Amino acid sequence: MTRKKIVAATGCPTGIAHTFMAAEALTKAAEKLDVDIKVETHGQVGVENELTEEEIREADGVIIAADKNVNSDRFHGKPLVNASVSRGIKASEELINQILNEEATIHEVKGYEASNANEAPHTETTQKGEKGQGLRSVYNNLMNGVSHMLPVVVGGGVLTALSFLFGIHSANPDHESYNEFAAFLNNVGGLAFSLMVPILAAFIAESIAKRPGMIVGFVGGLLADQGGAGFLGGILAGFAAGYIIILLQFLLKRLPSSLDGLKSIFLYPVIGIFLIGGFMTLFNVPVEALNTALMDFLSNMQSSNPIILGIVVGAMCGFDLGGPVNKAAYLTGTALLSDGNFYFMAGVSAACIAPPLLTAFGTVFFRKYFTEEERSAGMANFALGSTHITEGAIPFAAKSPLVVIPIIMFGSAISAVLTYLFDIQVPAPHGGFLVLPVVTGAFQWVLAILIGSLAGAVIYGMYRKKLAQKTT
Repeated sequence: MTRKKIVAATGCPTGIAHTFMAAEALTKAAEKLDVDIKVETHGQVGVENELTEEEIREADGVIIAADKNVNSDRFHGKPLVNASVSRGIKASEELINQILNEEATIHEVKGYEASNANEAPHTETTQKGEKGQGLRSVYNNLMNGVSHMLPVVVGGGVLTALSFLFGIHSANPDHESYNEFAAFLNNVGGLAFSLMVPILAAFIAESIAKRPGMIVGFVGGLLADQGGAGFLGGILAGFAAGYIIILLQFLLKRLPSSLDGLKSIFLYPVIGIFLIGGFMTLFNVPVEALNTALMDFLSNMQSSNPIILGIVVGAMCGFDLGGPVNKAAYLTGTALLSDGNFYFMAGVSAACIAPPLLTAFGTVFFRKYFTEEERSAGMANFALGSTHITEGAIPFAAKSPLVVIPIIMFGSAISAVLTYLFDIQVPAPHGGFLVLPVVTGAFQWVLAILIGSLAGAVIYGMYRKKLAQKTT
């Protein structure tokens, strides 16, 4: 019997860990089920192992395990299973079996033949067993913006943070501690960081309406940034820009096809920028007020209720290990960084670093209760945790999520609470221990992370010991 052929695409917002973990899980599941599979990954360095038109045409089905835009239009006419990247890791066999059992719905893209132009075709796919596809679409559009924004945030944030090594006022030419190189780092990093909101909005819009939406979204993001609406305004501008272009495509679809070029290069940008300008003029003021209220609330909670804030932040970061809840805390931290608040991100970073270290310490202290493969993964997690890659804890959590995830949340919460109590500042949005030179209170920060990680590791190790004793 001829082996079934499946193609897949994986992608997560950061493009660092989930993307490749899902690809590995799907490959292993395909080997087990005697299926040929090729997995295309959409990581931070771009598309790797790219699928060809011939491979897509010959495939018996398609699996998309992604939380970002992976250009699903090219799978028009194929049986397709659409899932989150976390399901690609945890339920890879189930996704493949949906193809094998012919449970996947045919992926239909209206106007696909015209989609090689710059217009965005309308996609309709309803997967059996997948609820809330509308919400997933919104989430994927948002995460497409986030994935493109993160390199700018990290690059700009770290360069700006490095400038503080020369003194907190070293970039100010009127201050006695002024340093020309520090000013250079601060200026370049600040410029890169200032692109955060426009790029976020541009790529949310691009995910919705392809290239025509991108420029309108970028302008909307600039307006949000300059108008004080900040991060929340950028999200609003991105979605508004995308759907403005979708509306224009609907209203202008009766124009002769000979004017398609005119629409793309003239009508969409001119009318789209005009409309997003009017939209943001109306909404900038209320969104700015909401944004300010949210930032003030979080800033006040830092000083008045650091324990409660730490518990909330730690629980969010440990709950889904790089998923939507974790990203909500992380993105709040990056938004506060842009406002000069370096305290909130310190707790977020600590809570994100703790989970992989927790599992790593667990495999060291309770070595005999883990398999050789788990011990190897644990050693790797020392490196992953130290560089702020939370996803290293996922393989451990996936085996007993109802027990392990609460333990991870507990450890992360301890680290976050101690970080806020120690009043630590972390001006860089990523990097883990690599950014220790720019951390205010670096020793206390490492101590907070280690205490949370070790506390969780002991509980996790005791659980594995008890589990082993039950099975013997």
